[in-house]
Parts: sequence; C-alpha cells; structure tokens
Amino acid sequence: MDKIVCTCGNVNPAGTLLCESCGRPLNKETADKKLVDMRYEGSARRSQTYNKTIIDKVWNFFSSVKVGVWLIVLILVAASIGTILPQVFYVPATTEEDIAAYYERIYGTFGTLYYKLGLSDLYSSWWFQGLIGMLGISLIIASLDRVIPLYKSLKKQKTKRHFSFLKRQRIYGIGNIENGEESISKAEEKLKTMRYNVKREGNALLAERGRFSRWGPYINHLGLILFLFGVMLRALPGFYVDETMWLREGETLYIPKTDGYFLESKEFIYETYSKEESEEVFGDAIDRVGTIAKNYQTNVVLHKGPEGAVAGHLEDLTFEKEAAIQVNKPLKFDNFSVFQMDFRLDELASMTFQLQDKETAESFGEFTINLADPKPVYELSDDAKVEILDYYADFTGFEDGVPQSQSPLPNNPAFLVKMYTPEFPKGETSFVMIKETLEPLGENQHKLAFQSVETRDVSGLTVRKDLTLPILMLGGLIFMIGVAQGSYWNHRRIWIQQLEDGQVVVAAHTNKNWLSIKRDMDAVSEVANLPKYEDQQDEDSKAEKEEGV
Repeated sequence: MDKIVCTCGNVNPAGTLLCESCGRPLNKETADKKLVDMRYEGSARRSQTYNKTIIDKVWNFFSSVKVGVWLIVLILVAASIGTILPQVFYVPATTEEDIAAYYERIYGTFGTLYYKLGLSDLYSSWWFQGLIGMLGISLIIASLDRVIPLYKSLKKQKTKRHFSFLKRQRIYGIGNIENGEESISKAEEKLKTMRYNVKREGNALLAERGRFSRWGPYINHLGLILFLFGVMLRALPGFYVDETMWLREGETLYIPKTDGYFLESKEFIYETYSKEESEEVFGDAIDRVGTIAKNYQTNVVLHKGPEGAVAGHLEDLTFEKEAAIQVNKPLKFDNFSVFQMDFRLDELASMTFQLQDKETAESFGEFTINLADPKPVYELSDDAKVEILDYYADFTGFEDGVPQSQSPLPNNPAFLVKMYTPEFPKGETSFVMIKETLEPLGENQHKLAFQSVETRDVSGLTVRKDLTLPILMLGGLIFMIGVAQGSYWNHRRIWIQQLEDGQVVVAAHTNKNWLSIKRDMDAVSEVANLPKYEDQQDEDSKAEKEEGV
C-alpha cells in the first residue's frame, strides 16, 4: 500500500492518522476534529489498514475487542453449563459404560444428552479448550496490533511539534509573554525537579513522565496469555492429574496416572472429640450432630513395580516408603501428592453364609464371599456347592423384573445364586439379600443362612499432580503487576513551544487522571509565567449544555 508523505517531508506508513514526526493530521476526518485521539498516537494499526488476504481477515477478526468479549462470554456460559450436573470426576463409576448409565439412570434423557454432548467432562473437552485457545490468540493478536505501533510512535516522538497537533490537545493554551526563552528555561528546571524527563530542542520543550504505565494493559494481556497457556497444558497427558481412589484397609491398588506406583493401606484411624475434652469449643456442636472428627488418617506403604505389574502380586513390587496421610499432610512422590479427602466407616468387606436344609437345618458347609471380588463358585462338602450367577453390590430394587444396582460399592449387596446338593444336582435358584430371600423359580428345599459379616474402613484419597501451577502463578503475578502499573501511575506529557511570531504554546496530555496534570501545569506556570491554559473538553461540554438550553 502507498505510504503517506507529510508536508514536513516525513514518510508515514499507510493508515497513519498523525504524522510521526510533526503531528499534523494526515486525513480530513482527523483534521476536522477539535481534539485528537491519542490512544495510539495516531499510528497505523495493521487491523485498520490491511484487509485483502486471508491472513489480513484472520488478523482483523482476532484483533477486535468485540470478538474477545464474546469469547469471554461464551467461556463463562460454557463453564456455567458445566455446573448444571456433576462432572465425570464426581461420578461413582469408572468405565465409560458405567458413567453413561449413571447419567441416564439419575438424570434421565437430559443426563444422556448432557453426557453425549461432552458436557460431563466439559473442561477437558476439545471445544472448551478450543475456546480457551481462541481467547489466547485474540489476546496475542490484539496486543501486537496495538502495542507495536504505540511503542514505535512513543520511541520516535519529536520534541518539536506542529501547531495543529498542539492545539488539538485537551489541555491547551497560547499567549504572548515578555521573555519566552527565559520562561521555557525556568519551566525546564521546574519540570526536572518534578521528576519529568525533559527534552529541549531550541525553543521547544517536551516533558514526559510515567510512560511505562502505558504498557500496563499489555502486561495484563501477557499474564492472561500465560495463565491460559497453563490451563491448556492441563489437557495434555502428564501435566495435570486430579484423580480419586477409594482404598480399603489391607488393600493394595495402583495409583491412577502414575508410572508404576501402588499404594497399600495398612490401617485407617478415625478419632473424634469427646464432649469432656472440648466442652467449650465443640460442646453445642457435639450435642447437635453427635460426633466431630478430630483426626482421620490412612497409614500407607508406597510400592513401585516394573511395567506390567499388578496390585495382586506384591512380590513384584519394591518398597518405597511408609507414610501417614492426614488432612493437609499429603504423601508426596515424583511430583504427585496423595491427599486424605474423605472416608467411609464400616463398609461391608465380606459375608459368611451356610448352606442348610430348611426343615432339618442340616448344614452342607459355610463359605465367605469377598464383596470386592466374589468367586463364581464356592465348593462345599458332600458334593454341595454354591454358584454366584450374578452380584448386585448396591441393590436398589427391580425394574421390569430385573434387579438393579446403582453403584459398584457394597452398600446393599444382593446375589442371584444356584445351590447344588446331592438331592438337587441340577440346582435350586435363590435371590439372596441381607434381610430377605426370594425364590423366583418356586419354593426351594435349601437356603443360604446368614452367619456373619466383616467390615472395614475405606479411605477416600485424591491423587494430584500439577506441573502447570508455576505457569499459572507466574501468569497471575504478571497480571497483577500490569494491574498495578496501569492503575496507580499515568503517562503525562507537557509541550511548551515558542512559535515564530513570538507566542508561546502550552499543551498537555495524560492517559488518565487529568486533575494531576493540571496541578503540574499550575505549579510550572507559577514559576515560569506561562500562558493560561484551558481544558477544551470542558469547553465542549459547556457548549453542548448551552445548545441544549
């Protein structure tokens, strides 16, 4: 595109509104305005200059503030939709089939649709991460589109400016004074004592202070970009882990998303406050709720195994360390932390039954069912055995004659069994629950008589790994620096210039806090006897009010 040549001879990039050298307006629209727009010093921005190629159109799209605002709105709306139903993290299921069935069973058709649309795992979904990425791209392009031309303009700004530039500043004054050169010199000394950076070129003076505050919004953007980058890294394997595992006493399980680490629970300890020892602090609460936890912890052993190792073969695992996991005292290893987050007391661990003849109470033997891993067949004496046809860990009732289980946890175990005895080699079918037994195929001669139950405590542990945390913290710190930089400082400039006819022009501009620069102008005028200035924006407001009257 053609460059713009100013009357002063300076060659400006296409799209420039004010000459980079003298400040003259370079088009009629700018020249017709009483006050000049100083947000970007009238410099040429790529988004307002080029619009021919696909790259130009993409650049212009993402550089728009409106697009950035809409992306933020879409992200907020999506995040709010993700709170309507629980995310996958909170669903008591592990396989995809169980998770889908959970949403359908608990929330019906809406839950099924919610799951199929990917809203159940919203923050890891490709489209949500895409919105985050688009917002990051918008911040980068919008910042580059503005900060580069602004930096070039401020770096190359001239001390001496054309009169048309000075008179279009909001703070402006002109008049005759007795000794213009002496007044400018006095103003120079005064401005230096006020910590302004002063440049002098003959009878022209430019005093500048707080330029670094102009970069505050772009420092904000840099912090947000780093923060969003950290958020996106969480979707990549190995950077972020937030998993839940339920570990029973005596059980050894693989720690999710780790490189061959296993955790063995030796003991769960649960302690409560007694009313006698905490009457003053927790007395009323104990009366109201019964018990208050004083401490709950899991004593564990950390093991590590080779590739392909399984939790059931402890001989293949090597000891790493022992630890007591408490609230706010996690087990740490290899960038992972295991936190004590929840517990369940007295979960059913096993149930013991006896196969008996109903009339004579003759026993064919006892067997114990491990509720975490029941065997398919239990062999008893005298050619008797019990076969587990189906197991419902958390039995909730029948639907169309079919038994239902709402979770894999043994909260209310029920069994569909077949009992084999010498008298009934083909077996008798029975549906056994804790307090009731059903005989769906007719009355049986034999039954399973409940004998005893064993319980154990379960620890709810959270496994976390977050390599993105330093990036998020750095992004937040940079963002706050940008907020402070742009909020508590302002960029002030004062021009004092003697024209060829002997008149002295004063002009000033600041990006905010106009009262502060007016005070500075008053302080300099007292010493240097400068012409009286006016706030031209106030004049425009007065004129509008008068026209309205």
